[in-house]
Amino acid sequence: MVAVPRVAADGDASQTVKAQLRLRELIVNGGLAPGERLAELALVDRLGVSRTPVRAALLKLQEEGLLEPITGGGFAVRAFSESDIRDAIEVRGTLEGLAARLAAERGVSATLLAEAQQCLSAIDHVLVGPQLSDSAFSTYAGENGRFHALLGEMSGSPVVRRQLERAAAQPFASPNGFVMVREAGAQARDTLVVAQHQHRAVMEAIAQREGTRAESLMREHARLAHGNLSQALQSRQAMARVPGGALIQRYASR
Repeated sequence: MVAVPRVAADGDASQTVKAQLRLRELIVNGGLAPGERLAELALVDRLGVSRTPVRAALLKLQEEGLLEPITGGGFAVRAFSESDIRDAIEVRGTLEGLAARLAAERGVSATLLAEAQQCLSAIDHVLVGPQLSDSAFSTYAGENGRFHALLGEMSGSPVVRRQLERAAAQPFASPNGFVMVREAGAQARDTLVVAQHQHRAVMEAIAQREGTRAESLMREHARLAHGNLSQALQSRQAMARVPGGALIQRYASR
């Protein structure tokens, strides 16, 4: 008797995840336009799941920041202004700075330090050549994301780690949100070299227990994303490489 409701619940959860992933894909890939109102019944047919998982998926995507509630009930696909994205990047940078300062002040285990250094060594290897291939960019993005995630662990604070994960999960605010816009530019490698230099400087400050310096360096590092955002907004070709780029409206109201 106990197993039956658990299986049903598991099934509902699975269908919710399916609906959430498919709906997110439609939004990010432009299948649903900014401002478009989402009707539950239409989504039931489109996604191939029942109404309950669709409703749960809509709520989860609202939490992610991709949807917004509308007057009279329901949700619409959210449009993002340039200032929305800059604010989200600034929040992430502030939290990463806090994480770096706490890591320096509290100390970091040898295991975590070694793992972070492995990330940076892998990035060094990617940046050896004068030009960057698609695979090199992919490797950079993976190791860069891993390094930034480790900062939360290095802080030694579950609270900071959770808040940092939430901030980085906001649309367009992740450490890799606008990295790929540099791929076609002549200065692509130079930008990543600067970012890597900052990575190394932050780790040096953490190792030397220089909390204020570590925080300042990490906050400055996040500002590279502002430059990448500016470049993306100036180039239709660059915007095509930004997941969900169609949601960004430079002059959208807040």
